[in-house]
Amino acid sequence: MDMHQPERGGALGRLVAGFDRFRHHHFEADHDLYDSLLDGQRPEVMVIACSDSRTDPAIICGARPGELFVVRNVAALVPPPAEDGAPHGTASAIEFGVKALGVRHIVVLGHSFCAGVRCLLDHDHGAARFDYVSDWVEVAREVRHEMDGLVTEADRALIARRAEQAAVLTSLRHLAAYPFVAERMAAGALALHGWYFHFGWGVLQAAEGPRGPFRQLDAGEPPLPALGAAMPA
Repeated sequence: MDMHQPERGGALGRLVAGFDRFRHHHFEADHDLYDSLLDGQRPEVMVIACSDSRTDPAIICGARPGELFVVRNVAALVPPPAEDGAPHGTASAIEFGVKALGVRHIVVLGHSFCAGVRCLLDHDHGAARFDYVSDWVEVAREVRHEMDGLVTEADRALIARRAEQAAVLTSLRHLAAYPFVAERMAAGALALHGWYFHFGWGVLQAAEGPRGPFRQLDAGEPPLPALGAAMPA
């Protein structure tokens, strides 16, 4: 089987063909960049994004290799700090980005049509429970409680969008509760940002404050100020 022919190689064949294009058009064409990365990574920005295949943060933001330290999980959630001796993948990635890499910005990037947030809102976990997803989305259980307070006749798409944005804000509050994050925020060495990508509309929005609202970001405009160190609990 010829893996370099997408029409013959299927999904994996397309990826191998894509790597071939990358090697020719990027890796071999920009040796200086890739040589500089041999010494290690020095990203200024960490992005906590969803695992959703439609919302790759590097593609959305046009980032070059070495510019973003990316953490991806279901629904772009940040769990609160926990000292229980168990392994914590998202927390360990955040710790590495902050302590080892010294990132200066952390962006929590939510998105529209997020299946993880819909699972949090609508899935009957008692009747058809996922082995892992059900427990994971409970990280943002306060979002479900907040949405339950909306009028029942409200449009479900509107409630879902509000929940997706509320999940970003919840993750930011959890993030600010990590002592090593709070310490660097207080020192002015680290800033937190909440972003929301609506890929149906093709717009990127940012939270104006720890409780929102979200406003569209446009090229050429000054970025919104970072969320302050005094994040509400």
